[in-house]
Amino acid sequence: MAQPRSTATARARELAGLADLAYRTGGADSRAEVFARADTDGDWSRVTAGDFLTEVGAVAKGLIGVGVGAGDRVVLSCGNRYEWIVVAFAVWAARAVLVPVAPQASPARLARVLRDCAPAAVVVEDGRHAGVVSALSPELTELARTWRLDEDGLAAMARPGAYMDSSAVRFRREESGRDDPAVLSYPMSTRRPVRGAVLTHGNLLAAAGGLVDRLLPAEEREPGRDSALIGLPLAEVSGQAALVACVLGGVRVGVTPSGAQWPRRVRAFRPTVLVCGPDGLTAVYEREKARAREAGWDHLNAFNAATDLAVDFDRSPRKGAWRRVSRAMYEWMYGRVRDALGGRVRLAVCAGGRLDEHMDSFFTGSGLPVFQVFGTAESGGAFTANGPGERRAGTCGRPLPGVEMRIARDGEIYVRGPGVFPGYWGDPEAGAAAFHEGWLATGFAGGMDGAGHLTVLARVRAQAAPDPVGGRAAVPAAEPARPAEPVRPPEPARPAAEPARSAAPPAEAPPAPAPAAPPPAPVDPVAELERRLRAHPLVSQVLVIGQGRPYASALITLIADQLEYWRLVNNRPLSLTREELADDPDLLREIQAGVREANAAVPPEWAVRAFHVLAEEFTPRSGLVLATGELRRDAVLRAFAEEIDGLYRMRETQRD
Repeated sequence: MAQPRSTATARARELAGLADLAYRTGGADSRAEVFARADTDGDWSRVTAGDFLTEVGAVAKGLIGVGVGAGDRVVLSCGNRYEWIVVAFAVWAARAVLVPVAPQASPARLARVLRDCAPAAVVVEDGRHAGVVSALSPELTELARTWRLDEDGLAAMARPGAYMDSSAVRFRREESGRDDPAVLSYPMSTRRPVRGAVLTHGNLLAAAGGLVDRLLPAEEREPGRDSALIGLPLAEVSGQAALVACVLGGVRVGVTPSGAQWPRRVRAFRPTVLVCGPDGLTAVYEREKARAREAGWDHLNAFNAATDLAVDFDRSPRKGAWRRVSRAMYEWMYGRVRDALGGRVRLAVCAGGRLDEHMDSFFTGSGLPVFQVFGTAESGGAFTANGPGERRAGTCGRPLPGVEMRIARDGEIYVRGPGVFPGYWGDPEAGAAAFHEGWLATGFAGGMDGAGHLTVLARVRAQAAPDPVGGRAAVPAAEPARPAEPVRPPEPARPAAEPARSAAPPAEAPPAPAPAAPPPAPVDPVAELERRLRAHPLVSQVLVIGQGRPYASALITLIADQLEYWRLVNNRPLSLTREELADDPDLLREIQAGVREANAAVPPEWAVRAFHVLAEEFTPRSGLVLATGELRRDAVLRAFAEEIDGLYRMRETQRD
């Protein structure tokens, strides 16, 4: 009689760390194909477990050879590619801490991360971030080496340890523990300073084990059968949890960045498991709809009818013969959608954002089951997931094994479990503030149905930030948290008391009065407006225009990485350009609220009555910024004269 297979969660508990996962996988069968790498033409080649471990060991020796010690931080600024996986597992094998940074991160964001984590080594994909690291090298006293993957690649990283014995890596691995920090994650955020969430090896293994057991039950797993293509950014914890889950589940893994090449690489890879964000699936649907529109109205009407039928088929609790026959009439269209994703996908895992319920039902009803996953950086990347036999469209599923979840009275989601992080890097107070009576406050609002399926509604505040009204809401069945005591401003210093009068007759003249304090310098209303507007988390630069105009107006630029974070939180598709995002009504309302707040601090005649938002920041290269960082006002006024005139024409038109 066949023995039942152990759960992935149980096997994850047996591992001492993430490097142990890779070495056990390779030790079981060195010829097993565990990864796939894409060349510059988009063609895929398979990598065996033995070859992968050889590369990991060589890079790990190189890290040790340049002096990277246990617990040291290694910053990896790289997009989704095979080399990212090798470097990550090499860092863990050397018992160091991985600090992933998205390649599209702004230089200012990378600089903040480097200063905060003080890395011992930095790996960048190309020259985009190499200049930032070089400029900060005098401050980074612990930095031993910087590598560029576009130069010598992994070979350059391995060179310092070429003559080192492999036992150095083995000793590091044997000393590793599940409670050791594995990843220092700096989530995209509109709050400053950005805090790094510390995730242990045990956190990521627990989240990955729960995902495997939920999405690929033991009875459905066959070694070597499944191949997964990950389109989630590996720089984010959701992508890292997906990567570890695939390795733990024995699934061959390929990674690819989202973008123009994504559809072609998916078709070439032909995965059975697709891991991506909601934008990837939505883009496939929109592309097929555009093809139907180009073919004529008849094709478009047929496409719309097939969409409605697939949605109805998925939502219907009873799928009788009539519904099955009706659905079969449009199998030609559903087949085109599946072919666009390689033709072999048997399940799609959607994470990193909420997929619209209509799209969720469409893909599942067309024969491509979609299972949504939700998590935060502080919860190991995933704490709820749908799964075969227990999926509910439009929801993020039920809590993973070992995870408990509650909804507070104000709607905020609280969780606790083995995937929850221990705290923030270098900020124990912020780490403690993220918890309430042992429960992690996620910062997201949601609802839970009777079966325990979670629906995420919106982000209510940044993680570990206290509620502006007064403290955190309590978990249900607990006492409401009391508002924190208001912080009173320090009282002004009182003048010293007059000296007591002497009983003796006055023999001295009274002391001369102290010179009066100089009057405070007048506040420049333009400078004050610009300063207050720049305090908004989305705003980078501000130029207020008022001289010679009937009222004040402003040009406002946005911070690139904060704009991308806003896109993610508000579920805007990746197909939107930055200019289109800058015109988004919801984003403009956020900027309008900041303008209104800034106006309250200046005289009414200086209040900004109109503003124009620019998606791109002013740069020295454009000639609009001085070397000191100050704007060249005259140059900006000339460059954007048409936009500025439009602000006044618009107001005049509204007045008429």
